[in-house]
Amino acid sequence: MPIATVNPADGETLRTFDPLGEQEIERRIAAADTAFRGYRTTSFADRARLMNAAADLLEKEAGDVARMMTTEMGKTLKAAEAEAAKCVKAMRWYASHAESLLADEHPAESDVRDTGAVAARVRYRPLGPVLAVMPWNFPLWQVIRFAAPALMAGNVALLKHASNVPQTALYLEDLFDRAGFAEGCFQTLLVPSSAIEGILRDRRVVAATLTGSEGAGRSVASIAGDEVKKTVLELGGSDPYLVMPSADVEAAARTAVTARVQNNGQSCIAAKRFIAHTDVYDTFAERFTDGMRALTVGDPMEAATDVGPLSSEQGRADLEELVDDALSQGATALCGGRRPEGFDRGWFYEPTVLTGVTPAMRIHREEAFGPIATLYRVAGIDEAVELANDTSFGLSSNVWTQDEAEIERFVRDLEAGGVYVNGMTASHPALPFGGVKRSGYGRELADHGIREFCNATTVWRGA
Repeated sequence: MPIATVNPADGETLRTFDPLGEQEIERRIAAADTAFRGYRTTSFADRARLMNAAADLLEKEAGDVARMMTTEMGKTLKAAEAEAAKCVKAMRWYASHAESLLADEHPAESDVRDTGAVAARVRYRPLGPVLAVMPWNFPLWQVIRFAAPALMAGNVALLKHASNVPQTALYLEDLFDRAGFAEGCFQTLLVPSSAIEGILRDRRVVAATLTGSEGAGRSVASIAGDEVKKTVLELGGSDPYLVMPSADVEAAARTAVTARVQNNGQSCIAAKRFIAHTDVYDTFAERFTDGMRALTVGDPMEAATDVGPLSSEQGRADLEELVDDALSQGATALCGGRRPEGFDRGWFYEPTVLTGVTPAMRIHREEAFGPIATLYRVAGIDEAVELANDTSFGLSSNVWTQDEAEIERFVRDLEAGGVYVNGMTASHPALPFGGVKRSGYGRELADHGIREFCNATTVWRGA
């Protein structure tokens, strides 16, 4: 795949970039190694000053950055603006909280005495240069939610971004440079995926984090495992959205539309499988389908647009294959199921709701990365839980109910990294984020995220 900016709204190639050669890759890894030796000794106050400076720059430039993201991957401009604002918030949050999150931990005095020590504590120390392999769907946020905690912990970063968002990738390096971070603290590597193995096997690169497909995660994890290096993986998702009889069905249906089509439906944590109790199924299905049908598909730069194009021609083709497979085996499209009329250029697809989906259909098992929803009817909570867990993924989940016993049942039994009650899944700096099963392992954000790439060092002191 070429490293290029291709506008998904019209298919026009706007800029292409030459990949880095072996000598430049070596120079950058060496710069990261050198930078870490000095940066790791800086104070939290100094790191916070730099992180806040980067946040200030991003806030000032958010409008231009949003237009760049929209041009590169097709998200609506209003969504891109919100993404930039979210990044600013996360950078400031970690600048403010990193020191307390990584403060020394002191065991109880009685436990210390039992070890034979006069004092003992746990110190969190940074690991070194971390390789971040990041996707295109949230080209700014995915990077910042790794970079802000990693840099505040004293690590340095090497970014291998998706090949279709090179301008955003280069902007991120420039942002941290202009904020005052030392040379080598944050570097973008414009390289093809084939270069990842060599970079990760370099002894100076100590760990890796990846957000992306299951296949990419398997590849990076296997290389890192062979090298005995730490990894954090956030992979695909096919999140269930469960609506029970006590729910506010109107609110559940309105939120369901947003939960499905956020980022043009190209989000790992977007709700994808909608499971409604038979007592409220008909009402929910009608309201939800009406909401999906009413969405405006169009130019992502226009304020009135709700759903822009898919990020690539291949992405749309993959989505069409899933829908066509389901329809050919008896599924019904309550709305959508095709390319919208009047769009001769660009990679657009109509918001779609499918019913009658069976386990024999690919879309029942595979992640639909676009504005496609599958809708199921269940007779009770046991069937709802069973269907919700009938997936290889386990990123997050959404449940709508006012019944406390049902809430506790869902929290106990849903196989997911998050359970969001009467609302849609979202990520926030103060809450850990990640999944189970084939959605990956490890956590980003909160105290869990900042400690992923730290050495929890036991300090024991005798008399």
